[in-house]
Amino acid sequence: MFSPVAWLAFGLAASQLASAQQAGSFTQVGNTQVSAMMMFLGNEEKVYILDKTEGNAAQIDGHPAWGAVWDINTHSAQLMEVLTNTFCASGMHLPNGSYATFGGNGAIGPGGNIGSVVNSAGSGAYDATYQDYDGTKSIRILNPCTSSDNLASAQCQWFDNATVLSMQKQRWYSAAEALGDGTVVLIGGFVNGGYINRNTPNTDPEYEGGAAEPTYEFYPSRGTATVMQFMITTSGLNSYAHTYLMPSGNMLIQANISTILWNPDTNTETALPNMPGSVARVYPASGAVAMLPLTPANNYTPTVLFCGGTDMPDEYWGNYSYPNYNTWTYPTSTDCQRITPEPTDGSDPVYVQDDDMLEGRTMGQFIILPDGTLLVVNGGANGTAGYAQATGQTPSFSLMPYGESLAAGPVGTPAIYNPNMPAGSRWSNAGLGTTNIARLYHSSALLMPDASVMIAGSNPNIDVNLTTVYPTTYTAEIFYPPYFSASVRPTFSGVPQTLSYGGSYFDLTVPASAYTGSANAAAANTTVVLSRGGFTTHAMNMGQRHLQLNSTYAVNSDGSITLHVSQVPPNPNILTPGPALMFVVINGIPSNGTMVIIGNGQVGTQPTQDASVLPASSQNSNAQGSGSGNTTNSASGNSHTGTIIGAVIGAIAVIGILG
Repeated sequence: MFSPVAWLAFGLAASQLASAQQAGSFTQVGNTQVSAMMMFLGNEEKVYILDKTEGNAAQIDGHPAWGAVWDINTHSAQLMEVLTNTFCASGMHLPNGSYATFGGNGAIGPGGNIGSVVNSAGSGAYDATYQDYDGTKSIRILNPCTSSDNLASAQCQWFDNATVLSMQKQRWYSAAEALGDGTVVLIGGFVNGGYINRNTPNTDPEYEGGAAEPTYEFYPSRGTATVMQFMITTSGLNSYAHTYLMPSGNMLIQANISTILWNPDTNTETALPNMPGSVARVYPASGAVAMLPLTPANNYTPTVLFCGGTDMPDEYWGNYSYPNYNTWTYPTSTDCQRITPEPTDGSDPVYVQDDDMLEGRTMGQFIILPDGTLLVVNGGANGTAGYAQATGQTPSFSLMPYGESLAAGPVGTPAIYNPNMPAGSRWSNAGLGTTNIARLYHSSALLMPDASVMIAGSNPNIDVNLTTVYPTTYTAEIFYPPYFSASVRPTFSGVPQTLSYGGSYFDLTVPASAYTGSANAAAANTTVVLSRGGFTTHAMNMGQRHLQLNSTYAVNSDGSITLHVSQVPPNPNILTPGPALMFVVINGIPSNGTMVIIGNGQVGTQPTQDASVLPASSQNSNAQGSGSGNTTNSASGNSHTGTIIGAVIGAIAVIGILG
């Protein structure tokens, strides 16, 4: 049930919020009530937040809460009931706009101790104080709702019942990646917990004596979980492996310092080059990683960018217990590498050195902005993600200089990477402010419908700690990218509720009030983009994509612009079925985004059609824009998501999703 209390710690009026939207600035906007270890955008109104099970002061149904929903308009949080421990779960969108989270940890009680009821393996099945259940096999489903819905109804709540819906294997820190038919593949993970996924000496890299899970499985199920050789090859540093579906249906997977293309249908692996410089990017090195924008200009060919992380030597990493080294003294990497896993010219995939970051980061996080640039926020200059009460060099918690944190030196100034600039000039932080809130382990960031970025979380502590050096953090911030300096924001109308893979184009109308100056110049510098923010946790945005739709234009005599816009390219592997925000960007200034659904809203083979031919662009030399002052988008604000809970339960026998 929702808590009846609506929380608003700093309560800012709408006029105050508008005045605070200064380009390049951070604004504190409220209290999330649970620390935002995970977030995703449910619709144009709501952000859903998950914490790990811990002793938050906010209570729901007689126990600490670890779930909430954030209202984007009021900047307030309402608590939500979550039954199982979501600690370090993975997550992904579903084709109808719902979201699923996968796995987590065993039940725990105060101080992070094993729950009061222990299962046969010795981990927590339930805890009487925190009232959480074992989450290691859980599949939780959430159908996003809006303020017009009954938010207390069952269809607006988390479905979280592992006796009905669960994975075959226990997974903590597993990877999740959607396929072209909407199926989600779940890869690897720990069985329970630890710093890195290995023992020392590492004599059993496959199962680590029962502590590692080297298999993959699908949701909905495609059969028995199967061992993936790559999880053995990368033993130790393979938590939250970086996964990106390619147009061919193969998947780029990167972990430890290894890289492969993997065929999820045949479980075959094709080795790609190792990461140059032996820089680890996966958790807990936690580099910033993202697929660059997919555009007509690059023929929708994916390139993945890896930045930051650490080149800490293998012997420093330690094992499940803790690192051998005082990680907070080890500088993070500034290195950036690009790779195009499926080059269209027939060449072999290679890593290409890119511009170094302006400063090293662990737990830096890429957010792809609607203008096609990449914002990096959060993170630390030294160390790694994770927490511990000792290291191989510091045997006593009383000697740990930053409490349980294994990172130090919070990096408070964001930076922006422009992939279209010449090499040597792609990074900039000019005009960007600095936050005074440390955003380290368990921080998150997410693109908002107004094209700002919500930043929340940070909690490098085993349980709530408000007095340590890097405390449990509940304060949310909004970062306003440089385009918020524009006096006129584009508006548009005519958005379809769903987009298909190929088929007839559609028209959008941009009024003259949406821009200033020459209509011809504005039209020639207009793009229509789809932005999927993904499921954010641990400095990752699982499923994040940015795709520019092909378009032409007609400039009308009244200054309005008609945009002729293609559907999504007729290959669901390029942008998998599910939700995304549609933005119109004029001269680098984005509109507000409107939520749409790509595909038919169902798991299964997606219908495709040939892309239609667009009309030629036409201009009008007399037409001018009439925009003045700040404007808001007139496009539809409805969320077009279906209800999945009843469908899931009713279809269990048919699609075999029980563990």
